[in-house]
Amino acid sequence: MTVTPDIQIARAARKRPIAEIGAALGIPPEHLLPYGHDKAKESRDFINGLEARPDGKLILVTAINPTPAGEGKTTTTVGLGDGLSRIGRNAAICIREASLEPNFGMKGGAAGVPRSCRWKR
Repeated sequence: MTVTPDIQIARAARKRPIAEIGAALGIPPEHLLPYGHDKAKESRDFINGLEARPDGKLILVTAINPTPAGEGKTTTTVGLGDGLSRIGRNAAICIREASLEPNFGMKGGAAGVPRSCRWKR
């Protein structure tokens, strides 16, 4: 079995327009404040209009030991979002920063990067 490298998967991915994502989450286009084509903020009016609705659920993935294949928080978070969507739940994920491995060829990102891998100033 061959495994597709992370960088190849990342380069093949195509971003969907933020208006399309907003529509899937029930956010009308007039309440999206776009920053380019693929990110936006929600208007304060839209957020205030949700006060009468019941609170949603939050799953916070904070820290895990990666598997031998390198699957860690990002993979777990994306898998949870995909799985919840597949079973019909209205799910969205938010990732603070993308994995560094596809971008820089190293694991870790915050305090977990070994001293030998840290950037020189």
